[in-house]
Amino acid sequence: MSTLQVYQWQQDAWRYFTGLQSRLPHAFLLHGPAGTGKRHFAERMAKALLCETPDAAGQACGHCGSCGWFEQYSHPDYRRIRPEVLEEDEGSGDAEAETSTAKSSRSKAPSKEIVIHQIRALAEMMNISTHRNGKRVIVLYPAEAMNIPAANALLKSLEEPHPNTVFILVSDSLDKLLPTIVSRCHQLALGMPTREAALAWLQQQGVADAANWLALQGGAPLAAMEIAASEQKAELETMLGMLAQPSADLSLKLADKMQKTDLPLVVSWLQRWVYDVFSVKQTGIIRYYPRYDKEIRSLASRCNLHDLMRLSKSLGERQAIASHPLSPKLFLEDVFLEYASAFSS
Repeated sequence: MSTLQVYQWQQDAWRYFTGLQSRLPHAFLLHGPAGTGKRHFAERMAKALLCETPDAAGQACGHCGSCGWFEQYSHPDYRRIRPEVLEEDEGSGDAEAETSTAKSSRSKAPSKEIVIHQIRALAEMMNISTHRNGKRVIVLYPAEAMNIPAANALLKSLEEPHPNTVFILVSDSLDKLLPTIVSRCHQLALGMPTREAALAWLQQQGVADAANWLALQGGAPLAAMEIAASEQKAELETMLGMLAQPSADLSLKLADKMQKTDLPLVVSWLQRWVYDVFSVKQTGIIRYYPRYDKEIRSLASRCNLHDLMRLSKSLGERQAIASHPLSPKLFLEDVFLEYASAFSS
């Protein structure tokens, strides 16, 4: 686990959090744009709450026994709840990640939801005394990944909080959470950094072409760094090159090339491209793909607003089902052919 302090753009939020120490809520809800470091902030909070000797700024000391356990994911009073798919994607040394249920489900695709057994598994931890009479902390993300049974089970714990227990929920989309859960948490907004701060941070990390990757991710620096270092950027470049020359033939070829790529991600890339075409037509401004200025302006001159609005609505509907298509290739063929038809007149 990283020993970094909170990011520069989160300093005000951290000071607010440390100011609550004397009247600590039983549940926090961190919310804001994806890719800005909310999960990191949540884990810094958890580590600080469990630390035996935090510093004057409220940061964990990094040296006590509690901090050592936390770094190794072996603290008896800490749990992290997240979908199985994140355990597989990010890897983990968590003891709790190796539950019998997780082991038995390895033959199946990892779940993208937080399910009820993960919430119920907290009961054993809740029913024993905390280590050295300190706090226990549960970090749960993304909160909107909870299915309804899991959300209802969590709600019971929030309605009847256990002593010395702090829940930290992290969400990219407050509107996808049960209002009853939102109302029982102390909300802490973690906003987007300024473009200047985000760029400075990316450049410190050695990210090449930082401005373009930051634009692609809507100003979210961690998301920009992730895609700049990923294998997906080659697929993205292939896709954008073909989107710049819409045709039925290229649509079919593109669907074949992209069928093994994460479909919600492909649709989101296309949604941003269409947004830029629409934005150029309306305001002359390109937000996500400034490197494709010439191509996007050319496309904007070839379509009408009605077709773009209809395409944008359709892509939103397709995004809602992109995680579970009957056939990825056929799904993408429909998506790209509909895109090409908007520029065929």
